[in-house]
Amino acid sequence: MTDPNSSAPTTARTLIAEFEVTGWDPSVYDEPVEGPALARVTVRKNFRGVVDGASVAEVLTAAGPDGRGYVASERFTGSIDGRAGTVVFQHWGLDDGDDPRTFGHIVAGSGTGQLAGLAGEITLVHDESGARVTLVLR
Repeated sequence: MTDPNSSAPTTARTLIAEFEVTGWDPSVYDEPVEGPALARVTVRKNFRGVVDGASVAEVLTAAGPDGRGYVASERFTGSIDGRAGTVVFQHWGLDDGDDPRTFGHIVAGSGTGQLAGLAGEITLVHDESGARVTLVLR
């Protein structure tokens, strides 16, 4: 956790944990004859490891034959590095079929309990090794 009023330099701490998607509830709201379909998806995940808990996300997606993108607001409940509470992740990603990328942040001021004041970045990876979340805490 960082003190936003401190002038001392902060050291980033990187945490990596596994997760599993346990729920995927899509609702297409625009499906044109040409171009990508637009959908809203409620996604539920369970995390294990140094990030341990569950989350629910509302995700907006655009998906077509040549690529897809998403934006998500995700509330996590559990513990991060042994500290319990809730926090909101805001993340987004693009996938052109060759080089999928995600980016995101912990929403400032969203932490509760021992996660109050938590700040940093989030990335998500799905590959042959499974699904992982990386948090870089500041």
